[in-house]
Amino acid sequence: MLILNAKVSHTGPIYAQLVLPYELRVNSRLRTALASGEEVAILTQRGTVLRNNDLLSSDDGKIVQIISADEPTYRITCNSAHDLLRCAFHLGNRHTVTQVADGYLRIYQDSVLREMLEGLGATVIEEMAQFEPESGAYSTGEHHHGEHTHDHDHNHHHHGHSHGPLAPIPTRQKIHRATDAQSS
Repeated sequence: MLILNAKVSHTGPIYAQLVLPYELRVNSRLRTALASGEEVAILTQRGTVLRNNDLLSSDDGKIVQIISADEPTYRITCNSAHDLLRCAFHLGNRHTVTQVADGYLRIYQDSVLREMLEGLGATVIEEMAQFEPESGAYSTGEHHHGEHTHDHDHNHHHHGHSHGPLAPIPTRQKIHRATDAQSS
């Protein structure tokens, strides 16, 4: 069995490609098979999210390219940036895994969410598409940058951006509830 345990930023020849849906690309421990039928195990650091075109290597130097599978999604657009922000707010309020792109949002298909979004004035289109959602503000994974190309260097630096959490993580934080003001 081929064991893939290290992300690499660039390489020579690619041994194989592995097409995975998002739900499998968030697993740090995964056993699956290449299109050829060869069994493969992915053993990455906990919290690693594999993105389209990420490269994984084995101890013997074989490189496998991760390809995001096409999945049943909704593409959400609005007539204004304000309306799209409102949709993003309501999706975030429901902890919905969401891809944020230039001018649209993408989520997994869900009829209840579709009804809510259309009620907010959004146009919701069913698509089979690669799903690359945001990592989340407290994620320690890599910052997502949209569509990647084959020669994209994942270890480059961004001016003003670190690859740690996007917001400070408080060690102790009071949780404020609506009932707090009433109990005083």
